[in-house]
Amino acid sequence: MKNCNQCGKCCTKYSDGGLCATQEEIDYWEEEKPEIARYVHKGKIWIDPDSKKQLTLCPFLEKLPNQNLFQCGIYLDRPDDCKHYPVTINQMRIDDCEMLEPHDLINVEKSQIKLDLLMFDSRPPYGG
Repeated sequence: MKNCNQCGKCCTKYSDGGLCATQEEIDYWEEEKPEIARYVHKGKIWIDPDSKKQLTLCPFLEKLPNQNLFQCGIYLDRPDDCKHYPVTINQMRIDDCEMLEPHDLINVEKSQIKLDLLMFDSRPPYGG
């Protein structure tokens, strides 16, 4: 398994309504990060502050100039859904995650253990 190469596939796939935030995250943003909270409406995230419609892309996803790479503009304050990604090897396969290498799909259980170790500081291990 490779390290993340900042391809942005996960961010572009899930940022159009596929992510959630906990009430605790929303409360924190409202108190400490109003620039993030303005994109929350009725418990949903990445909502246009003016039209109240779901955005098709996270407003904090930044494409690096002259590169096909992306970075998160709120990395330390991003939702847990973002922090926890990727959760499973199967999810990575479906999402065409560029971290996967062909040998990762041969023994999925072993690869899942490796993924859990890689993500140990971002999320609890996958138990399913």
